[in-house]
Amino acid sequence: MRTVYPLVRYRDAGKAVEWLVQAFGFEVHELHTTADGGVGHGELIAGTGMIMTSPGEPGGPGVYVAVDDPDAHHARAVAAGAEVTMEPADKDYGSRDYACKDLEGNIWYFGTYRP
Repeated sequence: MRTVYPLVRYRDAGKAVEWLVQAFGFEVHELHTTADGGVGHGELIAGTGMIMTSPGEPGGPGVYVAVDDPDAHHARAVAAGAEVTMEPADKDYGSRDYACKDLEGNIWYFGTYRP
């Protein structure tokens, strides 16, 4: 059972959900719409984890997501227009990681580390 849900804010949460699915391979679990038809709350699944999206100003400390193949994941993100801030690299703690910004500047980290 999940107990921690990172929350990522976007000025255009609907557009962000579409991009996160395309760029990072998330699956939509649930979307709640606002009275004007926008996305007010989104729940996206990545493996056994879940993130939540909501409208608001982007920013914050970032989100780390464990993936099986960071190099293939990196290629997918780049193809979707992600701004890479750290190229894929082997880390001294045994993980292979990379980092990028999404379409509104939130920082995402992806790698093989699974605490």
